[in-house]
Amino acid sequence: MEIIGKFIPYYKPYKKIFFTDLLCAIIISIVDIAYPQILRSLTKTLFTMDSQIILKSLPVIAVILLFMYILQTSCKYYVIFKGHMMGAMMERDMRAELFEHYEKLSFSYYDKSNTGQMMSKLISDLFDISELAHHGPENLFISLFKLVGSFVFLFIIQPKLAVILLFFVFLMLIFSYMQRKRQRETFADNREKIGDINASLNDSLSGIRVVQAFTNEDVEKEKFRKGNEAFLRSKHDNYVTMGVFNAGNTFFIGMIYSVTLIMGGYFIAKGEMSVADLAMYALYIGVFVSPIQILVELTEMLQKGMSGFRRFVEITGIEPGIKDSDNAEDISDPYGDIVFDRVDFSYENNETVLRDLSFTVGAGRSIALVGPSGGGKTTICSLIPRFYDVTGGSITIGGQDIRNIRLKSLRSSIGIVQQEVYLFDGTIKDNIAYGRFDAGEDEIIEAAKKANIHDFIMTLPQKYDTNVGERGTRLSGGQKQRISIARIFLKNPPILLLDEATSALDNESEEYIQKSLETLSENRTTITIAHRLSTIRNADEILVIEDTGITERGTHSELMMLDGTYAGYYYLSAGVDR
Repeated sequence: MEIIGKFIPYYKPYKKIFFTDLLCAIIISIVDIAYPQILRSLTKTLFTMDSQIILKSLPVIAVILLFMYILQTSCKYYVIFKGHMMGAMMERDMRAELFEHYEKLSFSYYDKSNTGQMMSKLISDLFDISELAHHGPENLFISLFKLVGSFVFLFIIQPKLAVILLFFVFLMLIFSYMQRKRQRETFADNREKIGDINASLNDSLSGIRVVQAFTNEDVEKEKFRKGNEAFLRSKHDNYVTMGVFNAGNTFFIGMIYSVTLIMGGYFIAKGEMSVADLAMYALYIGVFVSPIQILVELTEMLQKGMSGFRRFVEITGIEPGIKDSDNAEDISDPYGDIVFDRVDFSYENNETVLRDLSFTVGAGRSIALVGPSGGGKTTICSLIPRFYDVTGGSITIGGQDIRNIRLKSLRSSIGIVQQEVYLFDGTIKDNIAYGRFDAGEDEIIEAAKKANIHDFIMTLPQKYDTNVGERGTRLSGGQKQRISIARIFLKNPPILLLDEATSALDNESEEYIQKSLETLSENRTTITIAHRLSTIRNADEILVIEDTGITERGTHSELMMLDGTYAGYYYLSAGVDR
């Protein structure tokens, strides 16, 4: 019941549609229940009278029946159209809520989560929830109304037979309840397996160039086959339980018809029931059994929908690891010093990456981080915009602890250029404008010029309206990098983080981009991570970061004179022996 209690509030914005839908459901049910009773009354009254009276009355009856069925038809249209739209709108609301929640979750969640599973929760799970949102209350309401209404008339016609039928309905309910748990387990397993297929598909298609480059299509086919077969096995178990459930209920419905015929004959023989009453009884049994079949289908829908909704609640119940504190404020001095004060950091369930780390980046100055992979350089850059939070010590900007700065304000003050560039599927103009959506076309062009990409763009047939393809696949690495730099020029942040921005580029591209980065870094507080040490010779200070922390610090000249780790790296990168 707790999970249903969490589901009900999503109806609130659409309560007018919801209650109108239920009213229409009542009218539909009343018409279905009324017809056998009208027929029974007419056969015992009007149809026993003189033929002239019958013929005069038929047009009136026809008009009444026509009105009834026009009303029922209109209600049916509303239920199908508006009811489904209500479910679709609830699905939209939940999808928006889930996506918004995904956007809030910190990097630590994405480090251990799979994109395919997240997509499954956004799409297939919510579709089943939408179906439940519409059909669940409506079918339950119609079914219960018909069951109660038809049973009342069955009881009025022949109470003894009604009690016997009630016994079989009771057995049917017990059987259905026993099957419910097994169905819930198989539907939950289905959700996991289709999520695994989505994950495998997303992984293979995203890396299709690597797959084909290594001629590993057969390996990926086998991985997908295993996931596909696991889903089939899960479906097998699911359909076994569905088969038992539906076949069992079909048996009980058959028993209800059989008992009606046998016991009806018995009561006719005893003079306790007329043949006409048995005929009416058969009509009401049809009305009585129909909602039972709907309830059987509703049970399956309920299991599917609630299985998806449980996964939805699990995700939305995860508290973002990084969020604004209660006393968070906008950044007061984004141009101030960045100070790491005895910072400790470790990823979840992992050993410490940074321990007692302290250094200061002066306002408007540049600092470079060098050292072996795994030393914590990228982690340092991830801590400043609070992609992760420190586990000890503090980081301040202009004397303000970043944990007390609103995330939007903090991250709006920081520009990040990474080695791996992500471009969205859209035009070059759209991707540059991602730095600031309210920028005009002239500002976008100016940003592109500063990033040394404007001349190339103008050689393209569609210029700034050229589509870059998924992840920017239609552009070279250097071109993508310069577009990402143009974004930062447009954003114009006071703090700049350069995470190995040129390490994967050829010499010509690196030269273009290095010029862009030098222009970009002017008058900004800049932290650079670089493997190519020639690109950081002019940094105001260079820190050598190793497992033990900062082992060397100083300018390029000072560190070369020290002839330590940095000098070794520099000679190695230059291909010169010491």
